[in-house]
Amino acid sequence: MQNWYYLFTKSTGLTIYAWVIFCFLPFYFVIRTSSSTEIIIGIALIALFFLTYRLAFVKKGWTVYVSIVIEMIISIGMTLYFGYVYFSLFLAFFIGNVQQKSGFITLYVVHLVTIVVSIILGFFTHEQIFLSQLPFIIISFIGVILLPFSMYNRNKREKLEKQLEDANKRISQLMVIEERERIARDLHDTLGQKLSLIGLKSDLAGKLIEKQPARAKKEVRDIQQTARTALKEVREMVSTMKSTKLKDEIIRVRQMIEAAEMTLKIEGKPNIDSIPLFVEHVLSMCLKEAVTNVVKHSKATFCEVQFMQSPSEIIINVMDNGIGIPETTDSFIGNGISGIKERLEFVNGSLEIDSSNGTAVTIKVPRV
Repeated sequence: MQNWYYLFTKSTGLTIYAWVIFCFLPFYFVIRTSSSTEIIIGIALIALFFLTYRLAFVKKGWTVYVSIVIEMIISIGMTLYFGYVYFSLFLAFFIGNVQQKSGFITLYVVHLVTIVVSIILGFFTHEQIFLSQLPFIIISFIGVILLPFSMYNRNKREKLEKQLEDANKRISQLMVIEERERIARDLHDTLGQKLSLIGLKSDLAGKLIEKQPARAKKEVRDIQQTARTALKEVREMVSTMKSTKLKDEIIRVRQMIEAAEMTLKIEGKPNIDSIPLFVEHVLSMCLKEAVTNVVKHSKATFCEVQFMQSPSEIIINVMDNGIGIPETTDSFIGNGISGIKERLEFVNGSLEIDSSNGTAVTIKVPRV
């Protein structure tokens, strides 16, 4: 924020040289008068105007409107007495910085009316002066009409851009938090069960090592195999932390379905145009989770994946002919469904599950 004694604010909307000219012009109009008293009064009015004008930028509340009224009175006086109309541009610029809509409209109308009246009266009192600078008066009048709206819309746009920037920063923070939660959830799902199994088998091997050495060796081999599997899954999980595309995920889905000796049918194209990479990554992870549920829990022999696109949303259907999800169980919460919902909520997506005939999982994400 600038100090109060700076005459010009940042982002004036005009070149600084134009404002410098408008600052020196009133002295020319005052000094060319013949009376010393008039010169003193004129310089005092100019100094009071600039002081009030600059202080108005650091004031708040009703004092701002008092300052504008004082500036309007000085502007009218300079127009009628000295033939100087260009203070109206300073007022127009300041009014454009008033963000309260009712205050802006009121000041704009009052300022426009006073300028029109003072210019008309000025032609009667200073006809020669006004005629000599008629083109500049017309330009100033146009500025009085357009400049407030230009500054008002510009300030409003800058405010919205600032809010958008803050929102983007917040989204970035939420993405980091969500990714941490996802990593924690995936680590729990990947390692939790296997580490528990390793612990149980280690206890059992310790008990059997003297009584049944052969069985104890078998348990140790199982522990080694479980540890290798857990390590492999962790490596795979870390590698998938990079953004995954749907076309790449389809390859892994096909491999998974074939390994489970199931039939896979794919309808539609996984290549989606004009979609953010993060949203595509979320869709890929949701598709992976849905197909994993089919392989692990459905006992199905057939799985169909459909890709559908519309101007407003992207839809992925994963259907199977398995046993469905019993409504009396907590399977809707478990089996990765909660993870899919959490991911979709972050991109304003939705999840629908129909378990009347097999299981049909519908993933919808709005197209941004």
